[in-house]
Amino acid sequence: MSRVAIVTGGASGIGRATAELLGHHGVEVAVVDRNGGIVADISDAESVGRAVAEVRNTLGPIDILVNAAGIPAGGTLDQDDYVEVWEKTLAVNLTGAMLMVRACLDDLVGEGSGRIVNVASTEALSAGARTSPYTVSKHALLGFTRSLAVELGGRGVTANCVCPGATLTSMTEGIPAEDREKFAGRHIPVGRYGRPEEIAHMIVALTAPEASFVNGAVITVDGGMTARSH
Repeated sequence: MSRVAIVTGGASGIGRATAELLGHHGVEVAVVDRNGGIVADISDAESVGRAVAEVRNTLGPIDILVNAAGIPAGGTLDQDDYVEVWEKTLAVNLTGAMLMVRACLDDLVGEGSGRIVNVASTEALSAGARTSPYTVSKHALLGFTRSLAVELGGRGVTANCVCPGATLTSMTEGIPAEDREKFAGRHIPVGRYGRPEEIAHMIVALTAPEASFVNGAVITVDGGMTARSH
């Protein structure tokens, strides 16, 4: 019997690459996204509940949850809409992941082999200027992952966190190619941005039945960027 996965943010970027790769591995995949698949607002508990119920009724109990949905955010503390940006960013990047886990929890625990993979960022491991809402949300998502690993590990559920570095997605497509190349040359040992498919391979590996002893891990997929000393 095929396993069932939900991938949030699965209509584009890393989420879409993950959904496609899971499908290639024989997993029944439901995409939950504001722009495709099962349309939902993951920051709203009722919307999440309806989406998960639809997946359960259509495909069966959920074995795998990949929280790949996220929004970028920047700004300085003194800007007029900073609080609004802060609240929206945490609502999607952090609270959304929590609501999805809660909605899928009975299935994940009931199967005794549930897999949760949260997609954070290298921003979860460091900090940059003018990105504090995003940075805080990703630091918190990492902490949430570790808490899940400790709380649910004894019930057969693993929770791990993948931290992509600079990746060619809609979040970075607005950066001029020349600037991307300059950044990669200075900061990324492999000399380029990553591809969504490369991040997806790590995510999918963590969902495998054989990955049952990988729990609470924080794995960077960044071409060596965080290993480089500056």
